[in-house]
Amino acid sequence: MKDWIEQHQITEVECIVPDLAGAARGKIMPASKFTDTTTLRMPQSIFMQSVTGDYPDITDQINPLDVDMVLQPDPYTIRMLPWAREPSAQVIHDCFDMQGSPIEFSPRQVLRKVLELYRAEGWKPVIAPELEFYLLQPNLDPKNPLLPPVGRTGRAERSGQSFNIDAVNDFDSEGQGLEIDTLIHEEGMGQMEINLLHGDPLELADQAFLFKRTVREAALRHDLYATFMAKPMEAQPGSAMHIHQSVEDLESGENIFSTPEGMPNDLLLSHIAGLQQFLPEAMALMSPYVNSYRRIVREMSAPINFHWGYDNRTTGFRIPENNPKSMRVENRIASADVNPYLAIATTLACGYIGMKQGLKPTEALTGSAYDEPIQLSRHWYDSLQRLADCKELREVLSDAFIDVYVGVKEVEFDNFLNVISPWEREHLLLKV
Repeated sequence: MKDWIEQHQITEVECIVPDLAGAARGKIMPASKFTDTTTLRMPQSIFMQSVTGDYPDITDQINPLDVDMVLQPDPYTIRMLPWAREPSAQVIHDCFDMQGSPIEFSPRQVLRKVLELYRAEGWKPVIAPELEFYLLQPNLDPKNPLLPPVGRTGRAERSGQSFNIDAVNDFDSEGQGLEIDTLIHEEGMGQMEINLLHGDPLELADQAFLFKRTVREAALRHDLYATFMAKPMEAQPGSAMHIHQSVEDLESGENIFSTPEGMPNDLLLSHIAGLQQFLPEAMALMSPYVNSYRRIVREMSAPINFHWGYDNRTTGFRIPENNPKSMRVENRIASADVNPYLAIATTLACGYIGMKQGLKPTEALTGSAYDEPIQLSRHWYDSLQRLADCKELREVLSDAFIDVYVGVKEVEFDNFLNVISPWEREHLLLKV
């Protein structure tokens, strides 16, 4: 890292850690101090703060002394900051306690723990995320509805532009060495989708985390907002993070999900069964905010149940057209507002449990899943309780993480209940 910093004439380094919401926390220091620093510390409580700035009362997980943790840089994550005025870099750090043990409720460590379980079985997961987001006009008053962007033509979008190449070109933005497969315009007004190339789950989670930072900064340069809210505008499709997932043999590199004829084998079917059985318990991780559940609407490009099918985009789990090498399942459940580390860890954890227990899925759905009953939870607090009570996910993701996550989300839920919406004033004030 020292050679890289000198080669790129870096003057400042952002030492960052992804928090529970997937936002960057950390410290900025001169490059000379970064290369000479042996110990960088931050309080463990950065993982306990909610998006509203409040803290839960979890005395068994939060040390009342607000003790420090030690940060160690991952040299493979160092990158330029394209929006900085002077040559600057950012590097993602891992978190450890003073005895050298990993912080269990650090999102990066949660994903590492799941990957270790796969590695112990001789398996190597492969991930390809697809992230949807909206570009919007700046919104300075949260009471006002969000509006689609104004492009080079001077006109705002007033209809969906699914797969419209000209509309994509209208909002070009800079990259940051991220391995992007495709960029498309999605169905919503000002809605985009970025597909990242498949690879190692931790590296892809890092890329998704850094992409969110980059696209927000790029949008601000063009006097736009970029949002990963699950449902930013009424009557428009929500935004998702679809996760394509497969598993390779650690030694041979062969895809273990496919028969020689290119059909799903028993391991893939058990993986899907694990998703069907345990993602209902993990919805609080795949839909982390009250706004996330507004995306779960019939016929609005989002799944409403846990069915699976072949090349069926109405189902929660889709097996695309494949060959034996690329046999995979696409998890379409997660909303775009997820923490990418936690969403990837969760979907792999559910599939892992299914494989270890030899679970059997339902029959593949051949019709539209929108004709079937809604199965996805549509209530935030109920999802938190199901996650808190799921012993299988606690064993895989850790008790410490589940307790901290649920505690933080309960604080956010209580904060939300203190807000009275315009809908309530409109329909209840004089009618009930």
